[in-house]
Amino acid sequence: DLEPAVVAGTVLALVAINTASGAQAYLRMGLVDRRSALLFAGAAIPASVLAPFVLAAVAGTTFRVLFGLLLVALAVQMLVRPRIRQTSHRKGRRIFAATVRSREITTAQGEVYRYEFNEAVAMAFNGGLGFISSFFGTGAGFIRTPVLVSVFNFPVRVAVATSVFAMAFYTAAGAASHAGLGHIQWWPTFVMAGVGLLIGAQIGARLANVVTGPWIMRLLLILILAMGTRLVVQGLWQ
Repeated sequence: DLEPAVVAGTVLALVAINTASGAQAYLRMGLVDRRSALLFAGAAIPASVLAPFVLAAVAGTTFRVLFGLLLVALAVQMLVRPRIRQTSHRKGRRIFAATVRSREITTAQGEVYRYEFNEAVAMAFNGGLGFISSFFGTGAGFIRTPVLVSVFNFPVRVAVATSVFAMAFYTAAGAASHAGLGHIQWWPTFVMAGVGLLIGAQIGARLANVVTGPWIMRLLLILILAMGTRLVVQGLWQ
């Protein structure tokens, strides 16, 4: 029975707590591409702060339908694209080659990941995700992770960890903007759900360290398809 703006603000604040907890676990595992995560966060913060001001002036049903269609399209793309090659050395697409950058990540377990991607295009993409994240209160990690893998050539585990680390920054900025507008229900929703999220983030990070990349992508596919379908139904029939 909460207003849409309060739902978005409260959930985004919870996402900020969840990702801050998960980011610490991923850092200890050595899976975070720190430079990319900070660049992605920096690109996302301005739109994340702006979105709460736009939310009150835009019809929520319209955006639910559009966002739901986006998620369904992403799920279909994940379903039909070729299977991801499980390799630690991946070559990126050479579109706008001047801004293609290489990365080398060594995990705490001694695994080495080498890959390359277009840094400038990835930052522009994350700028848009900042708005989506704060407007819908989602964090948008379930969009970023498959795109980082299929478009920007990140290894799956590095994509998950880097996405969570970036979200810890821009979701906090977006939540602060929502809080300033009175969009957060601190008690009981934020406090009680926050306790569960702090625990769940640690469990999730450790599961991601042992679950193979293809299974992570399958779980993301199910989540994205379910959320997209639900948003479209809500937007059309509410």
